[in-house]
Amino acid sequence: MPAKRAVDLTGGLLLLLALSPLLLAATAAVAVTSPGPVLQRRERVGLGGRTFTMFTFRTGRPGSLVSRVLRRHYLDRLPQLLNLVRGEMSLVGPRPLAPGPTRDDLGPQRARLAVRPGMTGLWQVSGRSEMPWEEMTVLDLHYVEQHWLGLDLMILARTVPVAVAGRRVVHAAPVTPVRVA
Repeated sequence: MPAKRAVDLTGGLLLLLALSPLLLAATAAVAVTSPGPVLQRRERVGLGGRTFTMFTFRTGRPGSLVSRVLRRHYLDRLPQLLNLVRGEMSLVGPRPLAPGPTRDDLGPQRARLAVRPGMTGLWQVSGRSEMPWEEMTVLDLHYVEQHWLGLDLMILARTVPVAVAGRRVVHAAPVTPVRVA
């Protein structure tokens, strides 16, 4: 098993265990604030162009307190730990693509299919949704070209304060997508 997959699987299982009280609380909050299933299922394209069903918490009515809290602090993405354990996603990687253009129509985006999509990534610790789509795409492609375990660990370390703060956290030293040999 490659090192990245071993880290993903171990980290995913440990996170599921450690965050189980939070997962249960979020499940209850979603269930009592709006009718319908607790989980959303979205088709995404992952490693090698294979489609998979990505799980997220349904964030209910737009603008509701629970919805805002879940999205702002990435809690709506915690069910993706199931995708991670199943091998469909990674802790760190580019955003998963929605089905749409064929593999040949992706152009430079096709490179994204060489790695598993991630629960967090370079763009999330570099600006989140304040960043234009084009810049997020550039960061995703930089990650694909330069990914290595050290970069993953830096991104994971910076994801925690971003998720807790619920917004971009400015760091003295930026995360750089350049591999140091």
